[in-house]
Amino acid sequence: MSTLHHLSEHNDHFPDPHQALEEPNGLLAIGGDLRPTRLLSAYQHGIFPWFSDDSPILWWSPNPRCVFFPDTVHITRSLFKSLRHRGYRVTFDQAFADVVLACAAPRSTQPETWITDEMMAAYTTLHEQKLAHSVEVWSSTGELIGGLYGVSVGQIFCGESMFFRARDASKVALVHLCRYLHQWGYQLLDCQLPNPHLLSLGATLLSRDAYLDKVTELRDKSVHIDAWNMG
Repeated sequence: MSTLHHLSEHNDHFPDPHQALEEPNGLLAIGGDLRPTRLLSAYQHGIFPWFSDDSPILWWSPNPRCVFFPDTVHITRSLFKSLRHRGYRVTFDQAFADVVLACAAPRSTQPETWITDEMMAAYTTLHEQKLAHSVEVWSSTGELIGGLYGVSVGQIFCGESMFFRARDASKVALVHLCRYLHQWGYQLLDCQLPNPHLLSLGATLLSRDAYLDKVTELRDKSVHIDAWNMG
């Protein structure tokens, strides 16, 4: 078992993510801050922050890693009906702050949020730098009913969180995201940890080593020049 690495506030160096702890799964480092340079460095090395208000910043590289290959998302019959007949409208980068706030709201299965005020501020800064993006799903009456957000790193989109307030709304956001990621030249959508919801849509599991190899291969590659320019 590796030794947990403590980050200083002014050092962006992370330990080797291959050496993350097996228990708890993927815990790699503790401490530091959420400056944009550190956050970007983390994603470029297959690492993401995940912590609560009453804990220090924790950095993770779990094994296995849950991912989508954008051209292989699975659309069920019921989801197809939602895509075609519910009158949902999908936009990109039109309400980033609202999406993050909705993702941070307590849920019946998760009363405490891990998206702290510090996290929201950090990802908003990345959005202002055109490094973080959102997908929004709107009802026919103009209400925000679902969405997701994440960070773009080369040809990888690192999904952070999603929410829904109407049937299949988060799934609709994911399907539209995958369609456009494929068109724009992205090769991988990282979803961090598996759950039945993601696996039912075609997510697959990569070993930590295989995922980190993908990150090394794709993090410096470019996507289409018009990616995210939906206006």
